[in-house]
Amino acid sequence: MRVAFAGTPEFALPALEALLERHRVIGVLTQPDRPSGRGRRIEPGPVKRAALAHGLPVVQPETLASEEARAPLEAWDPEALVVVAYGLILPREVLALPRLGCVNIHASILPRWRGAAPIERAILAGDTETGVSIMQMDAGLDTGPVLLQRRLAVSRSHTAGSLGAELSRLGAAALLEALEGLEDGTSRATPQPAKGVTYAAKVMKAEARVDWRRGAPDIERQIRAFNPWPVAETVLDGEPLRILDGHAEDPLEVLSSNVQKLESKRDEPGAIIAVLDDFVLVQCGEGRLRVLEVQRPGRRRVSARDYAHSTSLVGRRLG
Repeated sequence: MRVAFAGTPEFALPALEALLERHRVIGVLTQPDRPSGRGRRIEPGPVKRAALAHGLPVVQPETLASEEARAPLEAWDPEALVVVAYGLILPREVLALPRLGCVNIHASILPRWRGAAPIERAILAGDTETGVSIMQMDAGLDTGPVLLQRRLAVSRSHTAGSLGAELSRLGAAALLEALEGLEDGTSRATPQPAKGVTYAAKVMKAEARVDWRRGAPDIERQIRAFNPWPVAETVLDGEPLRILDGHAEDPLEVLSSNVQKLESKRDEPGAIIAVLDDFVLVQCGEGRLRVLEVQRPGRRRVSARDYAHSTSLVGRRLG
C-alpha cells in the first residue's frame, strides 16, 4: 500500500518502522525543527531523523491550511495517511485526500482521554488500564470511528515515559492489523460511544509543582505522570528540587519503617521525617512518600540517599 506518514516525536517511531517493513512509505510530514536541549539549538525531531536515514521525502509545513502547504501530500497521492502524534490539525481537504482515509494511533481506549496528553492523564487519574485506539480521523478532536483497540494494564512502576514506550509498540502492531483490514475490505470502523468521554488536556509545567498537602498516592502518580517531562518539582530552602521517583507507603511499609512515632512538628505536610537506607521519607497531607531519586538545578539526577549524604535533611520541610 502507498502510505504517507505524519508524526514528530519518539512515540511515532515504532509505527514508522513497522510501515517501512510492510508498506511503501512515499513521504513524511513532520513538524518544523524546534529549539532543543539546554543550549536551545535548532534540532530535527526523531521522526525527521529516522525518515532522512531511510531516504524518505520530508516536508515540514507550519500549517496545512493552504493549498501550497498541501501540494506535496497531494503529489504523493497516498492510499492512506497514517498520523501518529503529528501535532498539527488536519483540515478537511487533507482528511478527504487519501482513498482509504487518514488513520490515527491514539494512546487511550477512546472515548476516554481524547486530546493531547492521554498517557499523563491516565496515570494521574489512577487508571489501572489503558491502551491504543486505531481510529479513522474526522474533523473533531479524536472523535472518529475506531477500527480496533488493544488494551494494556497500568502498573505503579509505569512512568509516562515507560508507558508511552509500551503503547507505541502496541500501537505499531495494531496499526498494521488495521491497515491490512482496510486494504482487503474487512475492517469496519465503529462509532465511538457517547458515554464515557473524557478529555486529556495538554500538560502545563505549573502542574508539576508538588503540593504536599495532598495524599501520598496522588503525589506518587504526579511524579510518575510527569516523568520525563515536565518532572515533579518542589522547593527546599528556596532552591528547586526535582523528584524523578517516589513511592507512597502502604500500611505494611508504615509498620515496618520504625518511624511512626514522630514529634508533632514533623507531622506537617512536606516535613522530611527520616533518611533511611534507600529513600527519604516525607510527610504528606495523608500518608507518607518515599522519595527515591532527585535532581538539583544544573546537576545530574541522583538517588535520594546520595543526595542526603550531601546535606542534612531530617527536620527540614519541602515546599
